[in-house]
Amino acid sequence: MTEQQVRAALKENRMTIADWARARGFSVELSRMVLAGKRKCLRGQSREIAIALGLRAGLSDQG
Repeated sequence: MTEQQVRAALKENRMTIADWARARGFSVELSRMVLAGKRKCLRGQSREIAIALGLRAGLSDQG
């Protein structure tokens, strides 16, 4: 999904990125940065957030 698609899905579910992050135990600020494209999401929590948001593929993604 693209950033716009993720934002639309959150809006459709009446949820903010902060609500989404807190519900999943992620950092709110880091989640905002990932969604805004300010992180490369290669490893760690940034990558986990990107996968959970659907911005990045999971296990089959090699980079």
